[in-house]
Order: sequence, then C-alpha cells, then structure tokens
Amino acid sequence: DEIKELEARDKEWAEGEKDRNLALIRSVRLGMLEETDFYGMSDVTMSSDMKTYRQALRDITNGLDTVEKTRTKLEQDSDGSYKNFPTKP
Repeated sequence: DEIKELEARDKEWAEGEKDRNLALIRSVRLGMLEETDFYGMSDVTMSSDMKTYRQALRDITNGLDTVEKTRTKLEQDSDGSYKNFPTKP
C-alpha cells in the first residue's frame, strides 16, 4: 500500500511540472516587468523598443502547452540569466 501511495504522489508531482514551470516563468516575468514599470509613468517617455520588450514579456507564456516547452523557456546561461526570455533594450 505504501508503494502505491508513493507512486501516486510521484505521478501527481510529475503531472504538475508544467504548472510549476509556468508559475516560475510568470514570477520571473513579473520581476522583469517591475524593473521597467517606471517607464510607464507620465513624466517618462517609453521607447518603442521598451514597449516591444514589455509586450514580449507579457506574451512569454503563449504557446507553452507542454512540459518540454516550459523547460526550454527556463534554460539558463552560466550567468543565471534565462536564455529564452526577451532581452532588455
């Protein structure tokens, strides 16, 4: 019985990977958006490159419908930056 219970928990954990990855992507994205929020203030002009960057961040989860796609999005360089996130202008 204990083995079946453990296998069921392992299966449930594995099936939740996509959702956990999406939550992490959204968390990282939120931090990146917050870093550039001041560009949206009325006394600051936001460049078209910055608008494009911010829109790309908002769209980052579009099409991430498999675990493999979320894993790819979360790949990191040796410096800890995310390889497949938009680059800040």
